[in-house]
Amino acid sequence: MKNSMVLAVAFMCFSTGNAQTNNIDFNNTSGLKMETDYGSDNPEINDLMSFQGIDFMKVDFSGKELEGKSYHITVKEIWNGKVVSDTTVFNSKKTGVKQFETLKDSMLSMRIIARHTDNNLRVKFKFPRFSITKDYDATASEEYSLRNLADESNLQIGCDEKFYFLAYILPYEREDGSKSWCEVGTSGDSAEKWGDKFGIEHYLLFEMKFE
Repeated sequence: MKNSMVLAVAFMCFSTGNAQTNNIDFNNTSGLKMETDYGSDNPEINDLMSFQGIDFMKVDFSGKELEGKSYHITVKEIWNGKVVSDTTVFNSKKTGVKQFETLKDSMLSMRIIARHTDNNLRVKFKFPRFSITKDYDATASEEYSLRNLADESNLQIGCDEKFYFLAYILPYEREDGSKSWCEVGTSGDSAEKWGDKFGIEHYLLFEMKFE
């Protein structure tokens, strides 16, 4: 067994260590709002998730204009500063099940569960009546963290245009050996350049679109 000790200052803006709720309208004029709950209200469950390296969040989108919209989640896999793939995670219009193709009311709720195991990142999107699980190649590092990028960077969101949603990232390592996830997650306006800006070897960048 390999043991290591790393001096890390984990400036986690939003952590599963303590349940936290953010209700953000992002100062936009679209009327679309997003509420995010991080972690669990139960401290013992939070401890277990932290021990197992599990990230968990609940996200609710709301707004009158959501009714009748479809929703499309895509992901960019970025290695060494380059986008190596841009693929669909889920597209409600292509489910083949008519009742799931568009939203019937003004809200979309989901839970996101993510975990790093071996050289793999597993991300599960749980919707009210179905779920989607995706696996992605990763480094051997156990320091990946799932971030709500739209929330953490206070990004503009709205319907009919793609926006940054989630990021599954490694930390920025400073010269003094300390590490920061928050410094990366709050730089959403330059998300595709994190590899060059922060020297991050690998991360996933999820985008979303209501249309």
